[in-house]
Amino acid sequence: MGSVVSMKATPTNPYPRTFEEVLDWFATEDDCAAYLKWVRWPDGFACPDCGGTKSWRTARGLLHCQGCNRQVSVTAGTVFEDSRKPLRLWFHVMWLMMAQKTGLSARNLCDTYGFGSYQTAWAWLQKLRSVMIRTGREPLVGRVEVDEAYVGGEREGKRGRGAEGKTLVLIAVEGDAQKKLGRIRFRCVASIDRETVESFVRDYVAVGATVITDGLSVYDKLGAAGFDHRPHVTSTGGEAAQKQLDHVHWVISLLKRWLGATHQGAVTPSHLQAYLDEFAFRFNRRLSRHRGKLFHRLMQQAITARPPTVKALYTAKPQPVGAT
Repeated sequence: MGSVVSMKATPTNPYPRTFEEVLDWFATEDDCAAYLKWVRWPDGFACPDCGGTKSWRTARGLLHCQGCNRQVSVTAGTVFEDSRKPLRLWFHVMWLMMAQKTGLSARNLCDTYGFGSYQTAWAWLQKLRSVMIRTGREPLVGRVEVDEAYVGGEREGKRGRGAEGKTLVLIAVEGDAQKKLGRIRFRCVASIDRETVESFVRDYVAVGATVITDGLSVYDKLGAAGFDHRPHVTSTGGEAAQKQLDHVHWVISLLKRWLGATHQGAVTPSHLQAYLDEFAFRFNRRLSRHRGKLFHRLMQQAITARPPTVKALYTAKPQPVGAT
């Protein structure tokens, strides 16, 4: 089982660089299972029950622990668990999803791979989106712009009446005054108030960071919460005040353009957070030289973060989610 991994994937070469290499690395189901095992246990197999490191592969492709006799599937607890589709198809879809800079819609997936139903293709992509954001991410540091925006819906409009059918989203963007952008964070919220704003900033921004906001009163307590809060009243401060939030406004514009182009604006409020997570995953890795690195990061997440069930995806209620 380890022969393909020893020849292809190594700590210094952990992912394929091109689609030709994808076809070479993952020519069979055994190749895919071997890669999953290597990514899941880079230091060698460790039994989830007894911690034993010695195992053998059964005729059914399971890993049989020599210490406690537990049989472990390399797909258990992962995105791939209980899937009736081959791993090779999953790997190809993941590569395609990461290789296209604008992302992949369920309709694109149906057209490309001939999925029997739109719902199946959509569920696959939702499962992958659901594991893109890892817990315990490093907080944003330095200068961070924070703003809110209404996203989705069928009508353009400002806050209030023009925002009907839209979802309120908080955005944080790391970046210095020389136009160099860092990482971004998103959160869907039910409403905007001091408690909601402070919770968002505390979760995603390092204490002591410089937080740039507009003049809304909901941001007033950020200074007392330990941040270097610098509000700018954009309604009366003119162009100088507006420029202080250039980064976050640009990210909001890119997000709306992406949702409208790749997904034709067909994103419901109950699933918006997953699309925001995908956008953040892509944006925060936009300088990566190899699409394969994104593929590898997604694979690492796919085997460590348990996705929601298909039933949970379809029954999701249209309400904001918590921290991700």
